[in-house]
Amino acid sequence: MPRTQAKPAKDRSIEEAVSYAVGNRIRVEVLAALNERSYSAAELARIVHQPLSTVTHHIEELLKSRSIEIGKTEQVRNITQNFYRAVEIPFFTDEEMEAMTPESRQEVYGLILQSALAEALASFWQGKITDDPRSVVVWRWYNVDEEGRNAIADEQAQSWERMQEIEAKATARRVKSGEESRSILVTSLGYERGRNAPHTTSGNG
Repeated sequence: MPRTQAKPAKDRSIEEAVSYAVGNRIRVEVLAALNERSYSAAELARIVHQPLSTVTHHIEELLKSRSIEIGKTEQVRNITQNFYRAVEIPFFTDEEMEAMTPESRQEVYGLILQSALAEALASFWQGKITDDPRSVVVWRWYNVDEEGRNAIADEQAQSWERMQEIEAKATARRVKSGEESRSILVTSLGYERGRNAPHTTSGNG
C-alpha cells in the first residue's frame, strides 16, 4: 500500500494543528514548558531530555502551525537566537467573544485546548495526576434548556473567580510561612457537545 505524505504544516487548519501539537510526547512536553516562559531550542532540549536536532524539528513544525510563537530574539556572537513561547492569549469578555468571527473564536479556543491538553498529558505521563490523592479528573454531559445552559456558564464563571481568590490568599500565606508553592492546574470547560443530545436525561463516562 503506498504511503500517504503528511500535509504541509502551513496547510494545517487550527483543528489539525491542535491535534498535531498534542499527538507526540516531545511536542507535549515542549508545549507544557513554554506555558511557563520563553525558552531557546537548546534549553528545551535539556528540559525534555532529547537531542537538539529532534527538538528543533518539532519546534519548527509547531511554529509553522502557529501553535507557538517567537517571544524574543537575542544576538549571541554572530548568531540570532530565538526564544519560543506559548501563543499569548489576552482575556476576552463575553461581549468581546460574541463580537469575534467564528473563525477567530475557533482559533482562540483551539489554542486554549492545546495548552490544557498538553498540561494534562504531561502530568499524566509523569504520574503526577495519579500521585496526588486530591486530583480531580471528572467529566459529564448534562441535557438542559437555554436557562440551564446559562446557569452552568454562570456557575463556572463564579468558580473561576473563586480559584483566583484562593491563589491570592495562598500567596499571602506563603510570603509569611516561606512554604514552597505547588502548581495545581485547573481546567474549566463548558461547551455544547459535538453529538446531538441523546434521548436520556444525562450521561457520564
